[in-house]
Amino acid sequence: MSDVCILGPSLGTSQAVWDPQAAELGRHFRVIRFDLPGHGDSEATPVSSMAGLAGRVLALADSLGAERFHYAGISLGGAIGAWLAVHHPDRIESLAMLCSAARFGEPEAWRERAALVRAEGTAPLVAAALGRWFTAEGARTPEARRMAADLAAADPEGYAACCDALAGYDLRADLPRITAPTLIIAGRDDPVTPPAAARELADGIPGAALTEIARAAHLANLERPGPVLAALRGHLPAPDGMTVRRAVLGDEHVDRAIANTTAFTADFQDFITRYAWGEIWTRPGLDRRTRSCITLTALVAGGHLEELAMHVRAALRNGLTPDEIKEVLLQTAVYCGVPAANAAFAVAQRTLGRT
Repeated sequence: MSDVCILGPSLGTSQAVWDPQAAELGRHFRVIRFDLPGHGDSEATPVSSMAGLAGRVLALADSLGAERFHYAGISLGGAIGAWLAVHHPDRIESLAMLCSAARFGEPEAWRERAALVRAEGTAPLVAAALGRWFTAEGARTPEARRMAADLAAADPEGYAACCDALAGYDLRADLPRITAPTLIIAGRDDPVTPPAAARELADGIPGAALTEIARAAHLANLERPGPVLAALRGHLPAPDGMTVRRAVLGDEHVDRAIANTTAFTADFQDFITRYAWGEIWTRPGLDRRTRSCITLTALVAGGHLEELAMHVRAALRNGLTPDEIKEVLLQTAVYCGVPAANAAFAVAQRTLGRT
């Protein structure tokens, strides 16, 4: 079972739309967020079909070594996940579609919006978007202002290309082909994809579950972050010890450890998989980046340099940069001693040089 969870944004927003849930989900999963073309930090690449947008997600997953992954997406982000679940079912571990649909209205409306944005930019869309994305109360919040800024900053061509992709999107006949465990989340006050659109998804996808969120419009995860997080937690399975061990240490290391297991060491291998990786590394109190920082420090303090290289590589997998690893080792020079840190820097430098 994969421990990677990819989060897809809504049209007009950046990956920041997932801020209320990303950190908590990151306590159990390796959370990966992305921006649509021309949104956030993403360049406006010429991608104007759902297949093209989905291909960018697959390329991202491939670059991270994620053969299979959990996927959750909002609106257009959810449609990308549904397209992947239909056309690449071998890649999707589970699917969650938030405030999404099998079809987003008439194609001509999207073509007209694309033409408007290409001519005038995204600024003319901001006021109307806030009325769709949030309830009247939600539109007065800092989150709403931040999403308005995202929309205003979106590259017109990137935004218009996403409109073109939505114009060509119609998955209604293909919903029965989705076999991944699926959760549909709807905002009861959503004027863009109302509960009826969510029910169409839930009725069409075999075994899909449906959760409606009260007092929420189109960006339900921003207006009602707690209920949305609870629904996602109930949907996503907690990774087991072996899954986490492989995610942190890498398949090559774990396969080598398993191959070298003997009758004498088998019980110990079972112990560390169940206890260290299944009980401690999966606990929700700390995310994996923090656990990597603590582990590096403990290994330096204990003089366990034979395992330090392994956990330097693990820290990179958990999202630490080489500069952050350097900062951890500098900290150990103060509290674990300069000689210990000196030896640790030598191990880390050799390891990072080979990564």
